[in-house]
Amino acid sequence: MNDMSDVPTAVQAFAETEATATPAVMVVNHPLVQHKVTLVRSEETTTDNFRRLVREISQLLTYEATRDLAMETIAIKTPIAPMQSPVLSGKKLCLVSILRAGNGFLDGMLDLLPAARVGHIGLYRDPETLEPIEYYFKMPEDIQERFVIVVDPMLATGNSAIAAINRLKEAGVTTMKYVCLIASRPGLRALQSAHPDVGIVTAAIDEQLNEHGYIVPGLGDAGDRLYGTK
Repeated sequence: MNDMSDVPTAVQAFAETEATATPAVMVVNHPLVQHKVTLVRSEETTTDNFRRLVREISQLLTYEATRDLAMETIAIKTPIAPMQSPVLSGKKLCLVSILRAGNGFLDGMLDLLPAARVGHIGLYRDPETLEPIEYYFKMPEDIQERFVIVVDPMLATGNSAIAAINRLKEAGVTTMKYVCLIASRPGLRALQSAHPDVGIVTAAIDEQLNEHGYIVPGLGDAGDRLYGTK
């Protein structure tokens, strides 16, 4: 993976190799996103403000995650004249939340994608092995026919993301993206190794994990901060 962290572009693309056409990792480096990420990282940010900021960031990330959706033109009539105008086409969308923190992303994304269906995967991380354990899986019946966006604020070890995408592929999903607020470099490498066909959109990449599998510097436990449980 090429380190392009010094490239001052609005959206930085990572993980494109000469040998493999791997979907890019998109780091949304827009000033508004980066400003809000700084606020959401701060330990001084209150629960209500944290929740609001995550919702706002999720909307901005959704804008990039859906940039390549298929379009078609239809005939409409404005108050002035008839015209041909673009609308979405192709596969319908499903947002899949990795519980519980993924739900903090859903409200903001659904503001932009109100017609999207929603699925949930319940995973918790074993504190000793850091491996994910599934306790819930509920998807639309036609999930295999939809374009799926998997959402979770933190991509730490990558184990939960890999397990969720494994499960979705078992259910017949063929087209996916993964959207997170902060990703660790080890988590990115693990997810891309396991699922090189899944594009990733994030607001920041941090280099390290600590001994408990938390991203450093990260922002702490996203679920606890969203729901005020710690």
